[in-house]
Amino acid sequence: MSDADEEPGFITLEFLELDSKTMSERAEDFYNLMRKRRTTRHFSARDVPRELIERAILTAGTAPSGAHLQPWTFVAISNPEIKRRIRHAAEQEERKTYSQRMPESWAEVLRPLGTDHVKEHITDAPWLIVLFRQTKRVRENGELAPTYYSQESCGIAAGLFIASIHNMGLTTLTHTPSPMGFLREILNRPDHEHAMLVLPVGFPAEGAKVPDLVRKGLIEFSEFLE
Repeated sequence: MSDADEEPGFITLEFLELDSKTMSERAEDFYNLMRKRRTTRHFSARDVPRELIERAILTAGTAPSGAHLQPWTFVAISNPEIKRRIRHAAEQEERKTYSQRMPESWAEVLRPLGTDHVKEHITDAPWLIVLFRQTKRVRENGELAPTYYSQESCGIAAGLFIASIHNMGLTTLTHTPSPMGFLREILNRPDHEHAMLVLPVGFPAEGAKVPDLVRKGLIEFSEFLE
């Protein structure tokens, strides 16, 4: 298709087809990289350049989204005082959750992981990323209109962010303090943005521990109909 044949609003897909050997090698290399990804709650205070966080957020922003509305806001925090405020509020909510709100079915699966209401990772990690999901968008006339599939879109973006962080040699944790309304207030976000994930990012602390887990094998979570 020539430039003259381009349909308004569209451009020709840039696609480089790889040979089967290269495709297989790249698939295996990426799997081997990602299968070593682990979630730790033990972070070093070692500095992480802002440029790396920017690249991870830009990578997350390449995610597909409903109607290409890109309904996400990534708030990156290195300010120690703001992190302290978030930790204090998170621990208040988590203390209530662990002692009063949590059903036994949820507590049952958390016990082997050793989690509790203490959230040292929020202040230990050099960066704290809060992912907000936008349930509305701002039209050109300033009015608010709904977004579509924002939950799914932000979930995909979060996955790309996590993969990017691991790919560059850092670690992160997916933390979901419940409820999370305090994050909108502390970070001064609009009412149509809802906190979805808290992601501390940094290097693991020396001697950092992770649960001794085994991931499901392919046959346990997939089905092929050929």
